[in-house]
Amino acid sequence: MNVEHEVSLLVGEIQRLGSKNADGRMCVKFGVLFNDDKCANIFEALVGTLRAAKRKKIVTFEGELLLQGVHDNVDITLL
Repeated sequence: MNVEHEVSLLVGEIQRLGSKNADGRMCVKFGVLFNDDKCANIFEALVGTLRAAKRKKIVTFEGELLLQGVHDNVDITLL
């Protein structure tokens, strides 16, 4: 899969699993995204796809690298 396609799939999954935050933007916790069965089947490297989406300014989150367990409560927000 190419990166553009994976990023577009990521946007769809954030919209499916997330909810609107105070700014009206779609937001999902990393732990919810990481532990979702559908996401696990779609993304071979979820963290890599998130980093690519962040570089393209499609999503934002705190930090550079997200790890399961440690960063489960980090918000991933669609821009």
